[in-house]
Amino acid sequence: MPTKSKKRIPSELGIGLALTLEMGIFTFLSPHFLTPDNLLNISLQTSISAIIAIGMTFVILTAGIDLSVGSLVALAGIAVTATLKTGLPISVALPLALLAGLAAGAVSGALAGMLITRFNITPFIVTLALMTIWRGMSFVVTEGRPVWDLPPKFSQLAVGRILAVPLPTLITVLVFLVAHISLTKTPFCRAVYAVGGNPEAARLAGIQTKAVLLAVYMISGVMAATSGILLAARVNSGQPNAGLMYELDAIAAVVVGGTSLFGGKGSVVGTLIGSFLIGVLRNGLNLLNVESYIQQVVVGIVILLAVMIDQSHKQ
Repeated sequence: MPTKSKKRIPSELGIGLALTLEMGIFTFLSPHFLTPDNLLNISLQTSISAIIAIGMTFVILTAGIDLSVGSLVALAGIAVTATLKTGLPISVALPLALLAGLAAGAVSGALAGMLITRFNITPFIVTLALMTIWRGMSFVVTEGRPVWDLPPKFSQLAVGRILAVPLPTLITVLVFLVAHISLTKTPFCRAVYAVGGNPEAARLAGIQTKAVLLAVYMISGVMAATSGILLAARVNSGQPNAGLMYELDAIAAVVVGGTSLFGGKGSVVGTLIGSFLIGVLRNGLNLLNVESYIQQVVVGIVILLAVMIDQSHKQ
């Protein structure tokens, strides 16, 4: 007799319950956690890593990886701040600076996608190489010094608010909505999941697998650049050492949110919840005065557990 298939709890529901439990624990441990100011602070702190993680979701859905996003955060921040220092009127310099920052992300993603698809180099190696190249370029261009003394209008991207909600939070919501629609309501979404599930079958079905891979790495690059611009606006400077270990948080958020490292399964809904789970974890540990290096240990354990769970589902 055929056995009945077990009903699986959606990963988004599971991670949502975990986030709710986590918030409940920190509410009990700290009277400062569940306050409007702290919740808005969590949304602001999480926004930068969440945008990177949303871009990373597209890549991991195709069974790839992008290790260059942290270094790209620094490079994009330097591109935008260096353009602001050209002496042009702010009405001209600011749009050009934003374009320069986003272009850095698009070029990086296109380069990664081309190397992966045309030369058949594994994504890990390609993006590892780009990670070191972009970090080195960030230090070379700035000679190891931050780009500062920027127009006050630039910082409004990070400190500005609409109805008390920080602009980076609103930008994160907008990015999430666009990504969610792209991965649920468009032909592109079917192509991404098909390439991640079985690239050869996707190719035989007429899907341009190389074009899909190129697109997802460009999306990841642009999302990392967007975060780099917001981070530069937040600290009001371009820092060559910005974005260190950001790839760790991005990958953690994606995997914890239920996206399989083997590709073909996951969603940006889970990624967003995973980003906030990690953001709440860091915020709560800060409120409890836990040392930063211990926080890194905790995040690493979370990643390891998530991968173990993902592996057990694959078997």
